[in-house]
Amino acid sequence: MQALISPDPQVSVRHQCELLGFCRSSYYYQYAPETEANLALMRRLDELHLEHPVYGSRKLTVCLRQEGLAVKRKCVVRLLRLMGIGAIYARPRTSLPEPGHQIYPYQLRDLEVKGPDQVWCSDITYVPMATGFMYLVAVMDWWTGSPSSTKFRINSPRAGMVASVDS
Repeated sequence: MQALISPDPQVSVRHQCELLGFCRSSYYYQYAPETEANLALMRRLDELHLEHPVYGSRKLTVCLRQEGLAVKRKCVVRLLRLMGIGAIYARPRTSLPEPGHQIYPYQLRDLEVKGPDQVWCSDITYVPMATGFMYLVAVMDWWTGSPSSTKFRINSPRAGMVASVDS
């Protein structure tokens, strides 16, 4: 937000925020970093989710309390949402298309991949780190099986920032 708006003697901050459709208070807002206790709790929630991916916020709260941690479900829900983690379970009617939605054909069914740069795929992965977490996005060539491009998005709750790195 602050990258879009700059102090200018000709155009006030109020007018710039108005032109962009932002509240002026959001220009001045400073994100509060996550505490060390929350970072440790996020790490443990991630470990528990990897062990039991079907557990939701209620069961994860019970597990944390059995380990001796005094944590409320509301906090667990907030941290799970922040990390983008949710229980994995069969949702009803997931393979039925909505009326009016276009169905795209699978175009690789009869395709024989004969060389590089013919078919590409992408993947995104969540990676826990010491001071937060990171998302790794990779674009791969099917023929070679090696990533052609990667992008990292580092979410650091301690610093309250997001950084992207291309490689």
